[in-house]
Amino acid sequence: MLKTPLGRFRAVALLEGLSFVVLLFIAMPLKYAADMPLAVRFTGMTHGLLFVLYLFALMEVAIALRWSFSRVAVAFGASLVPFGNFLLDAKLRKEADGA
Repeated sequence: MLKTPLGRFRAVALLEGLSFVVLLFIAMPLKYAADMPLAVRFTGMTHGLLFVLYLFALMEVAIALRWSFSRVAVAFGASLVPFGNFLLDAKLRKEADGA
């Protein structure tokens, strides 16, 4: 999976999406309901690093596979919506299996 630009992008996208979900639905409630701000600090830092890696992987796959601007914009937008990366991965997996 990590040998191709698309495989690397999908792997980073899944990790970034998971970190976003953990940040929103576990760390943030811990910060505000249980007064545990360290959960957001570490999860947020991890998510930030993974988001930057996501952008680099997106640039790599967009150049390698000659993705259109609209496709890159949709992939970027998927990273901003909770569970968006998981939906994008399902679409990319279906395209890869069909091709």
